[in-house]
Amino acid sequence: MKIILSTLIIPFLSFGQNIFSVDYSSQADLKVYVVNYLSQADLAVYKVDYLSQSSGNEGRWYFVDYASQADKKIYFVDYASQADLKIFFVNYSSQSGWKNNNKKHLLY
Repeated sequence: MKIILSTLIIPFLSFGQNIFSVDYSSQADLKVYVVNYLSQADLAVYKVDYLSQSSGNEGRWYFVDYASQADKKIYFVDYASQADLKIFFVNYSSQSGWKNNNKKHLLY
């Protein structure tokens, strides 16, 4: 019984931030703009090297090779006004995280 429950519940509780960058905005789940300063960002993003490091909704993104592997497909826009989410790429994993919790639902 425990095995059945865990196989039904765990996929809904576990989520990652496996990201695929698409070529056209119509293909994207989310439009993203990269800001110049951390203070302008909704989310500080750290690009991880391994898929296993991307679990959770804390800004640790793993860029996958195929759209079918992605949790979210994003499109990088040219202007902040076009974006659903503004991000800033950080150098260390410990710096990643949400700066604007009102946007957190976008990556669930």
